Amino acid sequence: MLDQEKIVKIVESCGVSFYDTEVANEFDKRIFRLYITSKEGISLDKCAEISRILSPIFDLEPPLEGEYLFEVSSPGIERKLTKPEHFTASIGEKVKVKLNSKEKFIGLLESFADNVAFVRVENELKQISLNEIESIRTYFEW
Repeated sequence: MLDQEKIVKIVESCGVSFYDTEVANEFDKRIFRLYITSKEGISLDKCAEISRILSPIFDLEPPLEGEYLFEVSSPGIERKLTKPEHFTASIGEKVKVKLNSKEKFIGLLESFADNVAFVRVENELKQISLNEIESIRTYFEW
């Protein structure tokens, strides 16, 4: 199996950044999704380019065992934060948080250090340890 480090190097050689991977099950199909980002945004052409480069490599060193579909995508304007570097890159953005306790709120991610997110909700600064978070994503007000 191809390791993530090699995938990151290939993606970065195309002038974009690796964001994350995901394995999804949709309509009885397994999908291996590769998310890429760039300050300039991600075009369909860039997704297609990376797909063309990685597909033959995955034929020889698949990222998953068994049958799967491969997709390259942007994580979108409302993207999941799953790694410390996602939090650091999202400082100053609004986030939608769901805690393990099922409490939900929207606030501004002010800082992140030592696996603790500092989120301002109205006048209160909440310190939230990563292990308390069920899900968190950037939030865009339409």
